Amino acid sequence: MPAKAMRSLFFHPKAPSFSFSSHSSPSRSSISSPTPQRSSSAASNVSETMVDEVLGNGAVVIMKWNPDSSAFGKLTSLFHECKKEAQQFIKCVNDLQRVMHFLVSNDPTSEKLVHAQSLMQVAMKRLQKEFYQIHSMNRAHLDPESVSTRSRSSNAASSTSDDDIDDGEDTDLAGDSISEVEQVSFMAMTDLKSIAECMISSGYAKECVYIYNMIRKSIIDEALYKLGVEKFSSSQINKMDREILELKLKSWLNAVKLSMTTLFNGERILCDHVFAVSKSIRESCFAHIARGAATLLFSFPQVLVAKPKKKYSEENIFRLLDMYTAISELWPEIESIFGFESTATVRSEALNSLVRLGELVRSMLSEFETSVQKDSSKSPVAGGGVHPLTLRVMSYLSLLTDYSNVLADIFIDWTPPEKLPSPEWTDSSVSAESLRMVWFILVLVCKLDEKAKQYKEVSLSYLFLANNLQHVISIVRTSNLQYLLGEEWISKHESKVQQFAANYERLAWGAVLSSLPEIISVEMSSQEARLIFRNFNFSLEETYQKQKLNVVADAKLRDEIKASVTKKIVSVYKEFYDKHKVSVSSVGNAAIYARFTPEDVANYLSNLY
Repeated sequence: MPAKAMRSLFFHPKAPSFSFSSHSSPSRSSISSPTPQRSSSAASNVSETMVDEVLGNGAVVIMKWNPDSSAFGKLTSLFHECKKEAQQFIKCVNDLQRVMHFLVSNDPTSEKLVHAQSLMQVAMKRLQKEFYQIHSMNRAHLDPESVSTRSRSSNAASSTSDDDIDDGEDTDLAGDSISEVEQVSFMAMTDLKSIAECMISSGYAKECVYIYNMIRKSIIDEALYKLGVEKFSSSQINKMDREILELKLKSWLNAVKLSMTTLFNGERILCDHVFAVSKSIRESCFAHIARGAATLLFSFPQVLVAKPKKKYSEENIFRLLDMYTAISELWPEIESIFGFESTATVRSEALNSLVRLGELVRSMLSEFETSVQKDSSKSPVAGGGVHPLTLRVMSYLSLLTDYSNVLADIFIDWTPPEKLPSPEWTDSSVSAESLRMVWFILVLVCKLDEKAKQYKEVSLSYLFLANNLQHVISIVRTSNLQYLLGEEWISKHESKVQQFAANYERLAWGAVLSSLPEIISVEMSSQEARLIFRNFNFSLEETYQKQKLNVVADAKLRDEIKASVTKKIVSVYKEFYDKHKVSVSSVGNAAIYARFTPEDVANYLSNLY
């Protein structure tokens, strides 16, 4: 999805209002603030003169931006319009924090301490307001798409360890060749990080985290909803029309890929960056924001597979395999993004979905195998052509092998039947997936053997077997089945096709060949020659009328059978024709007997199948 389209998914020009009450205590998880890194030695370096200077400067800078007493501070965004003053404001707060440590240690009842605390409360209220405004004003630039795109552009990791996070991170992330959108995103992230670090070091971590969690969670939840991810019950799934369910499946597949590569990835990057100062806060925030949405996302396959199996069609297995593939391929991202202990439920939900999808796929494949074994169609295919069961099974298997990577996992515990087609398939080096495909085809071939018995003419049974096995081989050669079954399997079954074709030729055209003498060179009378010509003409026409209704679907096999039949019949007939056409002509009206020239016979046979 283009960046512009993705940003529209998350961006809303109007952000909800938020009240910053100094005496309100927001409901939130208990988050301990890191102990400010201010040692007693640092506090001892503060003099009374410095205290007065810091309090004086703080009063000027902080009160200027007091949203309650200053119209300018109420209407103007500090970080958006006055970047230098924003940096000065943060410095004043940090200095004020150091002075407060000094006063607590030296004179805890000092009026200066009370004044400093009053200034700190005003400063924190201002920073809370700025923290919220930065999110609201830059919502389009702090959407996960912008964050993850900017991160990729600057080669930043999607998740960062404590060792990786240092003061030089902003410089590393900035880069020189990033777009304007990415630059705005970077600046907003930098400001948020600056405010977060200041509030956390000042003991206001809970207030900062509360605002962050409230805004970011709403963004994630809304984005997931717009991607079509909703909470469904099994009963709701069962009542859905097939077309609607198909749309839900496609929507989920799109959502899970986009969520992991952009939505949750971008959110993890943003969270890691803003709260780089504290691992525990990073983990707590990300878990609060993303855990519920991700759990909902990965719970959908489990709700889906709870649907009664009779509701599934054979085609549904491919959509289930798409879902299995999506989770399987995204597993490294799932483990990385949701690597915290507090987000273990997300990993567990995704893994459970994999297990349940795999179980359902195995169950559906077993039912498919049973349906092949129980196929009860009684009418033989006209002309010994390819049976609909063969078409259905081979189309199914060829599509299955497009999922070879995940099928290898799904079939890993499959135990092959005791009787496999040949000893070499018991070799432990053969994959379970290959064995499963071999077994499927063996089940089909056995069923075709049964159906071949439906033909009254044995020759047609052999043509039927040749046609169907040739179709099996053609599908194997033109799909991923060739890699699973191998050349040895293909060669072996091509030989069987040749055997079936040879048996068909012998039984179907044997009468025509037997109408000609075995030894052409033997002398005979013109009367005997006329009788042989007459028998050949009758046998050729009778056999041709029967065989012209038969079909050979595969062009290569059709040409091979026609060439073989033509060669066997025309070569013998030509020798006989050349030797006896003169003796037959000597008795007059030769066309009655030597009706076909060898060329006529060849042309006659070329129209078959």
